[in-house]
Amino acid sequence: MSVPDELRQTDARRPRHPRRPSGDAQHVTLAPRLASVILTSALLCYLGITALNIAGTDLDPLPRTICLICLVVIFVLQLRHSRPGAERAPIAHKAASLTAQALLTYLPLMIFDSHWGAMAGFLSGSLLLLLPPRLAWPLYGTVGLSMLAPPAIEGRPLLDSLYLLQSTLLTGLVIYGLSRLSALVQQVHNTKNELARMAVTKERLRISRNLHDLLGYSLSAITLKTELIHRLVLTHPQRAKAEVEDVLALSRQSLADVRRVSRGLRDMSLQAELDSVSGLLKDTDVDVTTRVELDELAPEVDTVMAAVLREAITNLLRHSRAATCSIEAVQRDGRVRLVVGNDGVDPVYRDTSQHSGAGLDNLRMRLRSVSGRLVVEESDGTFLLIAEAPVSVERDHRGTAEEADLWETEEPTVLPQSGPAA
Repeated sequence: MSVPDELRQTDARRPRHPRRPSGDAQHVTLAPRLASVILTSALLCYLGITALNIAGTDLDPLPRTICLICLVVIFVLQLRHSRPGAERAPIAHKAASLTAQALLTYLPLMIFDSHWGAMAGFLSGSLLLLLPPRLAWPLYGTVGLSMLAPPAIEGRPLLDSLYLLQSTLLTGLVIYGLSRLSALVQQVHNTKNELARMAVTKERLRISRNLHDLLGYSLSAITLKTELIHRLVLTHPQRAKAEVEDVLALSRQSLADVRRVSRGLRDMSLQAELDSVSGLLKDTDVDVTTRVELDELAPEVDTVMAAVLREAITNLLRHSRAATCSIEAVQRDGRVRLVVGNDGVDPVYRDTSQHSGAGLDNLRMRLRSVSGRLVVEESDGTFLLIAEAPVSVERDHRGTAEEADLWETEEPTVLPQSGPAA
């Protein structure tokens, strides 16, 4: 039995326990529930105050029963109005529920007098929750002013009317505020979960891009050098031995790159990559011409441009039969420009492996991260890749109009129109 099999069996025998969420995770999960509980408790407290006021009167059992039924219906309606997204309900539904709540607010006043006045606060809060502000606030004030009438009709002092007006407006604001707060807590909770999912997706994409950019070039180089060793091993054993050492070095570097992926894309140097790819292309019988005019680049820009060069050469090795390749790396007026072209475009000679075409999309994303751009041109058997970026991402990346015109009018190197290599 192999060691991995033993580990898997040991892990299978280990008892499984559900993983408990951390304290922060529990707090985030309970927050929407707590907000909902606070809102419901506040509604029940207001309803309880009204029920106690009615219970303190000398009314018969039948009116008290009617009071309880009305309170239950108002509670259900208010929960419906206070739920998140209630304002997006159809207009007919909102009109029907608000009409029902208005009838349950004003009709019982004929039986319970001012003791029922607290229910007007529920109606004013529902108006604020369901209607547009320019309509809701005037109606909210109208409901509050309407509560001046019951105490006056009963012959009570003016202070009782003012108290009922103030309590109605305050209750409406409390219900409106708690309902909005509960909806906001739920929205923040949902947004946090969505951000977590996006972070996981972003991390997966980062690992995918890094593996592609780091290993695509190395594995393509290992494949070509292995084919070269296969041809040289009998006729030129010493050169084959040197190529084997290169393959070992590439494989070790690939292993180190995989280990670094978890920490992000390692820093790369455009100048170092230029030296590396030039030697590789010469080993594969590709005629290489280079033009390099580089000064110091910002580390992030240097890494991105090196990744662009790697991907361009990887595409050349995997998707073409190039006989010549031209590489330009020019730095001028605060910008760096990389141009890679070859003459080996061949529609028949393509890499048919799955997901073989994600490299250029990855490079466009990397260049956008440093305010750069990527242009790809393919015509008459030639392939041209142009990448531009500011030397430093800390400066104004837009550049001046003169700089943009200068880059646009400069012509890239034209490759000779030779046939594909045999």
